[in-house]
Amino acid sequence: MPSIRVISAMPYSDRILAVNNDLPIRTALPVHSGKVRSVYWLTEADSRRLIQQKSYNVPLDTPLAIMVISDRISAFDCIWHGEDGLAGVPGKGAALNAISNHWFSQFKQQGLAESHILDIPHPFVWIVQKAQPVRIEAICRQYITGSMWRAYEKGERDFCGITLPEGLVKDGKLNELLFTPSTKGILTGIPGVPEADDVNITRDDIVKHYGAFNFAKIADISLYEKLLREGFNLISSALSDIGQIFVDTKFEFGYVKDLQGNDKLIYMDEVGTPDSSRIWDAEQYQQGKIVENSKEGFRQLLLKHFPDPDILLNKERMAEREALACNNALPLEVLMDVSRTYIDIAEKITGKKIELSTNPKVEIIQILRDDYQLVD
Repeated sequence: MPSIRVISAMPYSDRILAVNNDLPIRTALPVHSGKVRSVYWLTEADSRRLIQQKSYNVPLDTPLAIMVISDRISAFDCIWHGEDGLAGVPGKGAALNAISNHWFSQFKQQGLAESHILDIPHPFVWIVQKAQPVRIEAICRQYITGSMWRAYEKGERDFCGITLPEGLVKDGKLNELLFTPSTKGILTGIPGVPEADDVNITRDDIVKHYGAFNFAKIADISLYEKLLREGFNLISSALSDIGQIFVDTKFEFGYVKDLQGNDKLIYMDEVGTPDSSRIWDAEQYQQGKIVENSKEGFRQLLLKHFPDPDILLNKERMAEREALACNNALPLEVLMDVSRTYIDIAEKITGKKIELSTNPKVEIIQILRDDYQLVD
């Protein structure tokens, strides 16, 4: 059990990395800042130098990037904050990276596939190789819950070309592991696929238009499905050993070049984390209770916290939702409870203590300056 009390010994502003796109890293392109991570694309000279100096197992002309995680918390496509200027969740960034590092390492050791990560200079930092992403968010479901249950309850039975049987119950285990893919980004010119982000697609869509989804060849669809199933089963088995249920998750894939210049399909983004997955406590589930050990608990809290939850669930009310997130500081104890959830599950998964940085921004700059010569 981590000791959260040490956080109060220093200002939250020092120990939390809320802004991660302003580091003085030498780059070739503008910094890309997402909801949680920021990506710094290195110059061609720095990429080549690091590949040689650090003996990264990639072609010399591979573009590299510094990927810096933050402690920001995103839910329902908005960034949330707390009272007293708390702009993130203590320990969240380090916990997410530690969990992904653990699973990516397990995947590689078990011969599944590699990831985009080449080096881990700091708990908040990855050095990654550029990948050509497959334009699919590969969602795997072992239980019916969340948005799938809400649609099923309203009478929907077809999900991404899969017909579900009658008589399923909320939070019940499905007869088989389901793949319910959706688009990543807005894809145009694909018959039957709406030109919008995050729309459900079928396996037939992928097979018929594999090139539009960035698959190099049609045979890679079977490889992608194999890596989905094997990756999910590996995590599910490991979580079962520590009393947790792997409910559902999202995988992302991309292509990189091997040393011979051939395309290689790899895992990328993050994997098996509380941000990208639902994880339930197994003992509580057997007693008929759902105890979330993932961000889903925070989402449920938000749905109960605000008087009109439809704002959070209805994409057509996005402007209201953004105003809700901007204008409402959440109670301090809410974000500290999220902190405990993330740190606890990270320590259970990795078997290692999550150490909270004294000042992550200062530490990152020093390491990237002294050990990688990436800060002028």
